[in-house]
Amino acid sequence: MGYERLEKSLIDLVKEEQAKLGYRKEMIRLYYPLSSLNHFMEANADAEEMQELLADFPKAAEDIFGEVGITHVKDRFCFALSEKASEYVHENMKPNEFIKELVELVAKHGCTIEDIEVLFRSHSDKIVTEPMDNGEFDRMIRFEEGEDKYYYCFKDEGCHIIYHRFLPEDYADFDFKPDKKIRNRGNTNENRNI
Repeated sequence: MGYERLEKSLIDLVKEEQAKLGYRKEMIRLYYPLSSLNHFMEANADAEEMQELLADFPKAAEDIFGEVGITHVKDRFCFALSEKASEYVHENMKPNEFIKELVELVAKHGCTIEDIEVLFRSHSDKIVTEPMDNGEFDRMIRFEEGEDKYYYCFKDEGCHIIYHRFLPEDYADFDFKPDKKIRNRGNTNENRNI
């Protein structure tokens, strides 16, 4: 179960990168905090134990990602995916994927939170939206049903809107109290500038 959730998360991150930057057949490095991996694996492992739990993942995911390298520095894990991963996602990404539409919408000048809610509602009439007042984000929106389990958090910065999406468990971990900051946390791709 843990490997399946990790595999889906990696695919989702590659989709998001390609929606933002376009497709390029290249190796990709994706980063996860230990806490996220513990959620995937339903474990409470330290970094060394997690490295052991992930030992069979490269073989299990080889058909999709090709060669996979997994390293960590303290509690930050790096997944180095071969060119095959970007090619696989490109060939299997549907043109009407929600993440692609969201990325295109927030890139437009004048995009509003209301526009984003309209986009969510065009995909489902069952969404949850909550105001946030923690200095980091203004609004959380998520689908109540369906495959997309992410919590999308948005910040209106005046001239544009930024967002970050969290797995439900990671969102719960942050607890989003007004004094809680999330800078440099969560899933990121540092191979290309997103």
